[in-house]
Amino acid sequence: MVSTGKHYTVGQLAKATGTKAVTIRYYERLGLLPSAGRTAAGYRLYTEVERDRLLFIRRSRILGFSLDDVRELLSLADERETSCAAVDAKVEEQLEQVRMRIRDLHALEAELERLSVCCAGGVIDDCRIIEALSAESAGRV
Repeated sequence: MVSTGKHYTVGQLAKATGTKAVTIRYYERLGLLPSAGRTAAGYRLYTEVERDRLLFIRRSRILGFSLDDVRELLSLADERETSCAAVDAKVEEQLEQVRMRIRDLHALEAELERLSVCCAGGVIDDCRIIEALSAESAGRV
């Protein structure tokens, strides 16, 4: 997006993107965001280009991409005439990771449901859940 001349302080950029100022400065230190220009008083000034880049980073992080993945995606995004095959592959890889986490969460859910039906009430001394969670009897309920 071409800058229309609008500038943001770090606080304004934080508010405009829903990102904490400390996170913006962190992304700048990592090189995910270019170093901001400075006012005479030393305040950082960001343009709409940096705002859009930060929104890209935020959305990528929400989708579960690591910071290294985000760096790679940003690099690919900067190469406008290149095939998008690498981006497609990165998204497919992330999708598979999400599917694996969902499978793991379903297994976790099933185990917790199994544990929850073991409880017959009573006192901790007779608690089958505590017994099942102990190292010596793990998996034997």
